[in-house]
Amino acid sequence: EVQLVESGGGMVQPGGSLRLSCVASGFTFSLYSMRWVRQAPGKGPEWVSSISITCRTTSYADSVKGRFTVSRDNAKNTLFLQMSSLKSDDTARYYCARATGRFDSNDYDYRGQGTQVTVSS
Repeated sequence: EVQLVESGGGMVQPGGSLRLSCVASGFTFSLYSMRWVRQAPGKGPEWVSSISITCRTTSYADSVKGRFTVSRDNAKNTLFLQMSSLKSDDTARYYCARATGRFDSNDYDYRGQGTQVTVSS
């Protein structure tokens, strides 16, 4: 059974930082590109970032480029998202997902339960 379990969310002030983690199980993590997607209340899913199998290729939405960094540790089946210079617009539930389709899309076949990120003063 494919499982993706996110952690690391919380409440942070504008300008702050958070590091999200996602532990994968039930499939060979190192054989799949992965992505982060987010969903704010009342809005549709928004692609945030993708990372290739070997970490050689990463891609980011314009809204987070330069502030967020995606990485992975294939030995530990873990995906990360380092978020800095957080803004109120970053408030959303963040999901780790196993990628399908185009690299810079929010297409996926499995997604975790998500972790809430709230940016507020």
